Amino acid sequence: MIRFENVTKYYPTPKGRHYVLRNVSFEIPMGARLGVIGRNGAGKTTLLRLMGGVDTPNAGRITREGLISWPMGLGAGLQPSMTGTQNARFCCRIQGVPLKDIPAMVEGMREFSELGKFFDLPASTYSSGMKGRLKFAIAMAFDFDCYIIDELTSTGDGGFRDKSAAVFREKRARASFIKVSHSTNELLAECNSGMVLERGKLRYFDDIKEAVGFYQNLIGGDKNAKGKKSGPRPRGAGDKREAVMAAAGATANGGRENAGSPGQPGNQPKLNGQGQAERRAQRQAAQQRRQPPRTQANVASPPLITPMGGPLHTSYCPAPMAPRSGKRSG
Repeated sequence: MIRFENVTKYYPTPKGRHYVLRNVSFEIPMGARLGVIGRNGAGKTTLLRLMGGVDTPNAGRITREGLISWPMGLGAGLQPSMTGTQNARFCCRIQGVPLKDIPAMVEGMREFSELGKFFDLPASTYSSGMKGRLKFAIAMAFDFDCYIIDELTSTGDGGFRDKSAAVFREKRARASFIKVSHSTNELLAECNSGMVLERGKLRYFDDIKEAVGFYQNLIGGDKNAKGKKSGPRPRGAGDKREAVMAAAGATANGGRENAGSPGQPGNQPKLNGQGQAERRAQRQAAQQRRQPPRTQANVASPPLITPMGGPLHTSYCPAPMAPRSGKRSG
């Protein structure tokens, strides 16, 4: 049995606290087969660490009864500098296995992992699949009342996965488990209840189908919201042309709407070429009136720049050469 009472968990970040759980209370009874679903980064691994006692909350209390496993996952759990044999013996010592029983348990882990000679090499030389094999072999060697599993059964090739699934079925027949997986089909086949973790809130469902449905609707709603575009309509080429012509005093129909009556000067309809020529002449005249006349006296040419960065004066004359040593100057 695992009970959370007003549990809050957060991590400090440069932009403030990032909350994984906010004042959460729930109880998981013995015999439960619980599946935990959530987005990447929602805090599922942190939740499992709290359940297994590996991490502590910032506020609230967590109570555990029975033999609860550590979070069995692919992310951590092996000491890279130690061999597979040493890692297996270390886990046996932590779990309180008697010294006389450790050799037999380690040999069983060796056979189940199918690592062969690599079982006696450092874990730093293992591939991700080999690490997953060793972790699963170590996890299934112990009998717990509740197994906490974080993406552990989806490792290895097809044959190893089938063997792992068979062993896990035997374990879950006589023990409860809490499992995190991104495979909804796997959770539907193995779990009977579910939790959805989203933005610091936990939602519990008695039926795993309801939990999976809620999660899929949650993701689908976000995708639909991202696909919709809001805001003002973008201006097209026709809108831009009308705006430019309106600023110039004309409209899209050639400027004939403001022509006025034939008797009024300045409002007579003009040809496009004639009107453009007059407007161009008016703009040039206005620019000439705004600019002062330039004279030759106040126009100075910029100095030349030498490679060293200083001005090069054109009136510079070199000094006479010094007389050579041993000869008289004339």
